[in-house]
Amino acid sequence: MKKIDISPEIYPQPTLYYDGVCNLCHFSVQWIIKRDQRKIFRYENLQSEAGQNIVKQIAPSMLSSDSVILVMDGQIFLYSDASLAVLKKLGGIYTLLGRIGFLLPLSFRNTIYRFIAKNRYKWFGKKTDCILPQNEY
Repeated sequence: MKKIDISPEIYPQPTLYYDGVCNLCHFSVQWIIKRDQRKIFRYENLQSEAGQNIVKQIAPSMLSSDSVILVMDGQIFLYSDASLAVLKKLGGIYTLLGRIGFLLPLSFRNTIYRFIAKNRYKWFGKKTDCILPQNEY
């Protein structure tokens, strides 16, 4: 997790930035939307102008092209931290799963995350266009 200076006025709602052409990412966002009963999250693809603006705020040494990014409470969460922070915020059993996940060493979690991310196009395919969920959330 990387602390940044983002005021709540600029990002008042937790925003999840994801690879808009990745089928696995699209499926994951749809999965979150179905469980986000309180409409906590907004969604943006990394290829959008908003996505590129958030990428510019992160040091290149900290970010690779296979990262999901969560901006929440003035912080940027990357890789497995982003995924687990989303789970924790969803509530119920997902909060418990997120907390358990955070108990695992970061290097272990991110190694698994990067392995899946590296193979995501090969295993799940790729779209030609990004279908962005309606940001009525």
